[in-house]
Amino acid sequence: MAHSTERLTAALDGRYRIERELGAGGMATVYLAHDLKHDRKVAVKVLKPELAAVLGAERFVVEIKTTAALQHPHILPLFDSGEADGFLYYVMPYIEGETLRSKLNRESQLGVEEAVRLTSDIADALHYAHEHGVIHRDIKPENILLQNGRPMVADFGIALAVSAAAGGRMTETGLSLGTPHYMSPEQATAEKEITARSDVYSLASVLYEMLTGNPPHTGATAQQIIMKIITEEAQDVSTLRKSVPAHVADAVAQALEKLPADRFASAAAFAAALNASGTATSVQRRGAAARTTARRTPAPSDVGRWRLAAIAASVVAVVAIGFALRNPAQDSGTTGRVEFTYRPSWPADERAMIDISPDGQRILQVLKDEDGNDFVSLRELRSATMIRVPGTNGARDPRFTQDGAWITFETQGQIRKVPVAGGAATLVVDSVGTSGSATLDDGSIVAFGQGGLIRQQAGQASQRITTVDTVRGEFAHWYPEALPGGKFILFNSYASPLENSFIEAVELATGKRTVLVKGAIFPRYSTTGHLLFARGAAIFAVSFNPKTLQMSGPEVPVVEDVAWSLTDGVAAYAVARNGTLVYLRGSEATQSRRVMWSDRAGNLQPAVPETAGWAEPRLSPDGRWIALTRNEPRREIWLYDNVRRVLSQLTRNPFGVSFSPLWMPDSRALLFAREVPQYDIYRQPLDGTEPTPVFTSRRDKVPLSVSADGRIVATMLVAGSASILLGDPRDGSSQPIDASSIGHNTASLSPDGRWLAYTELSTEQRPNVFLRPVAGGGGRRSVSADGGDQPLFTRGGREIVYRKGDAVYAVTFNPSTGDVGTPSLLFRAKDAGRLWGGRTVGYDVSPDGSRFVLVMPVERLEATPNVVVLNWAEELTRLVPRR
Repeated sequence: MAHSTERLTAALDGRYRIERELGAGGMATVYLAHDLKHDRKVAVKVLKPELAAVLGAERFVVEIKTTAALQHPHILPLFDSGEADGFLYYVMPYIEGETLRSKLNRESQLGVEEAVRLTSDIADALHYAHEHGVIHRDIKPENILLQNGRPMVADFGIALAVSAAAGGRMTETGLSLGTPHYMSPEQATAEKEITARSDVYSLASVLYEMLTGNPPHTGATAQQIIMKIITEEAQDVSTLRKSVPAHVADAVAQALEKLPADRFASAAAFAAALNASGTATSVQRRGAAARTTARRTPAPSDVGRWRLAAIAASVVAVVAIGFALRNPAQDSGTTGRVEFTYRPSWPADERAMIDISPDGQRILQVLKDEDGNDFVSLRELRSATMIRVPGTNGARDPRFTQDGAWITFETQGQIRKVPVAGGAATLVVDSVGTSGSATLDDGSIVAFGQGGLIRQQAGQASQRITTVDTVRGEFAHWYPEALPGGKFILFNSYASPLENSFIEAVELATGKRTVLVKGAIFPRYSTTGHLLFARGAAIFAVSFNPKTLQMSGPEVPVVEDVAWSLTDGVAAYAVARNGTLVYLRGSEATQSRRVMWSDRAGNLQPAVPETAGWAEPRLSPDGRWIALTRNEPRREIWLYDNVRRVLSQLTRNPFGVSFSPLWMPDSRALLFAREVPQYDIYRQPLDGTEPTPVFTSRRDKVPLSVSADGRIVATMLVAGSASILLGDPRDGSSQPIDASSIGHNTASLSPDGRWLAYTELSTEQRPNVFLRPVAGGGGRRSVSADGGDQPLFTRGGREIVYRKGDAVYAVTFNPSTGDVGTPSLLFRAKDAGRLWGGRTVGYDVSPDGSRFVLVMPVERLEATPNVVVLNWAEELTRLVPRR
């Protein structure tokens, strides 16, 4: 604790001087501090690091600011909030008084008049907040401060911020940790929609304790309390304290109704009922005996047996989370499934992959920066922050090594590794394909390259382990996984369609391959003795002996709604040795998008009416059509007719995906990438006739640009260090623009076919736009300044536009001399940068440069796609017993 206080003091240095700790609760620790700027005493509340780790800094700070404008005499104002060195904190006035909890601990019960007065003042504060759209969600004696007998509601909006930062899932945030005496029934059952009537229930519970000395429901454990809140009626206050007036007892009883609709419509109405006298009250006195009889515990048929089952599950989850957040990465000692979710601090890469360290304490994920560039992020489960791992720009498929000390990742056809503790990235394996890697106990790396799996050890020649069986139709051997003992390697012999894709094991010493599962991708091994793999959006498990490769029992689905990509052979899940599971929820990881028109000033209007997983918009040369890739349920190309305003599907590939549309000059046909199983380039007429191959080879490729006469097509080879080819669609011939190993990305041919604008990746994986003559000679010329990607020609070839993050720039160009002007910013498309990055063009421009067609994300602030499940090994063993 002393160490944490020292860190906090250092983190807030210059703003607040921490003087001493005032106390600690279930969610935060409170410190007395001196506000150096305003020369005043303040209370600094710091969220517990375990809870902060669930929430994430960015979302918490955004949500808590929504309550800063609340100004009411009975609401403790919020002075400041933020994140510093991993601490999430907020600042309030320092009140020299006591909490209602302290007063109740000392006096047990309050006078009826005083209790009603305090409740009325608190209700007034709640009503004010509710009218401003803010619900407290955590009314309890600990959050009510008393200053000279006047109540002040503290932590207003903190519970809202916590709940919103975790997507509204109470059981996943650990909200209301400890004894949940004041929770409403809808909070106890983890309802997503919490209304103002929940605060009315909680306030009535506080009044109940002020009058009787105890909350409405008590019990030895949190489970017992929650079950009583859900299923039992509170005893009438007048039976426990005869001096309570009838109208007060009736008001309390109505405010504690199980169904929100049966309570008072507002906190103000509750206060009015409390202060009504005798016959003037709107709450009818029914008598203690009648009220007790009428409110007997409902039978299961009244509530619904399915509802009671869900309630029981919620009870277990609430208690488990409260315990687990005290030590979220523990190896043992916790029983029962514990789950929480979070949203990454940066947008996630669309390639669905995630990894967890062997000890279950760290999570790796590829995210995108403000310019749309990929990098590896590292999240400590005990921390509220996500760290950008240095030296991982442009990285894909990150994994921890066996000892958890290193992170390996693929970039530009190489496997590199970087220390978890910090340091420079070093080369491990050269000339590999994007397919993940596995580390063996001796430190050697297994990855896909040179037509099969290879094993590479520092200072030694690579050793071939497998060879792709092209006769069977195998395309690659992806995502290797080392089995215990170092004798076998799991891998996916990928072929299309899915039923031809196998999970296999290969013996390192002999190269002997054993087929384990058919029709699956992305194998992983769990130390519980299970083989895991993906099929559809689900993880399956089967009992498995890693030493003999023997499987027994059925293949059982154990996790559903997992993000996956069949064409990439990847599924977003990982299991630590201690049984912690991490995965991405497919329903929340997949983002819908809008297709929009933009003028050169950035003014937007809808282009396509339907919201979907759109990508790669391309305008036909005659302006009538917009071709689009639709990413769900499987990537196919669609057309939108700007004249008839009709949306229709163009391609249907029974074996895989179709994407990256490119218009031919006559606007009557498209080139596109088609999985067969490698990505070959096909020509598709608009009349719906069968597509025909144009460029075929064993390497993945996508079309980028076509000259105005249709005789030159710029194509990108995807695998390894990406390169650009210039080819003739009439005979399928092609040649690279550059024989070097420098990575090249998107490209655009000028209308006259003389110039090529293209993206080149630097050694730091930062893209920039360059220009060169198609015929060769003259060298390259710089177009962008300090980063740029996806160039396109406009205005008859006299202008080049390109994107950088969410910005679009333009430069003048003289096609006669090759002279390039100074880049100028046209507009910014908020949040589009994360979608435009990648290896295909994410926007398009009209030939005259006046209009752009963009793909924009539909923000889902409530989405928390990252799921962490503690003690998942217990659930896995129960679902799939070892045989």
